[in-house]
Amino acid sequence: MGLRINDTIPDLTVDTDQGSFSLHDFVGDNWAILFSHPKDFTPVCTTEFGAVARLSEEWEKRGTKVIGVSVDGVEEHKKWKGDIEKVAGAEAGFPIIADAGLEVSKAFDMLPAEAYLPDGRTPNDSATVRSVFIIGPDKQLKLSMTYPMNVGRNFAEVLRALDGLQTAAKNAVATPADWQVGEDVIIPATVSDEDAKAKFGAFETVLPYLRKAQLPG
Repeated sequence: MGLRINDTIPDLTVDTDQGSFSLHDFVGDNWAILFSHPKDFTPVCTTEFGAVARLSEEWEKRGTKVIGVSVDGVEEHKKWKGDIEKVAGAEAGFPIIADAGLEVSKAFDMLPAEAYLPDGRTPNDSATVRSVFIIGPDKQLKLSMTYPMNVGRNFAEVLRALDGLQTAAKNAVATPADWQVGEDVIIPATVSDEDAKAKFGAFETVLPYLRKAQLPG
């Protein structure tokens, strides 16, 4: 059975370009995002990790730690960081997991249990290792997105989704389509009108099951 939303992520001990540690220790009491890549020195992935590097202040602002995973080794990761930083124009301060044995890729359901890396492999051999996993401080998977190799990830959407998850967790609300910070949120159907008024003040009833309100200032 693969990893599903609200499952606790496996507490694997991983080797990275910044040393070895357990995934649960890495997350700690923070939010965390794991970005996976099928191979080092690939063009789309290099631009993506460059985007992650440039957003370091945004991750920090949200109390979020980021970590990469690629199926190459530690030494390759260290060399690749030079290219990433050249593309980003910023320091790539996040660790990258060396998943040559595919333990992480299989545990996060990006590859089947019987998968292996052949000699002389290409990125196509691990093409499905192209996912984003957002993990909460409770070590549970909150969101996952998977991309093909020929479409770069939208990091504005990753940030928006992270903001939505953090807002929902903090305020016990939901967020509508295309929601941005500061816009109306959705009041859960389990909250009575009376309780909604006490918590939010005025709110808009769009449909009997759809009520929207501003978060209290």
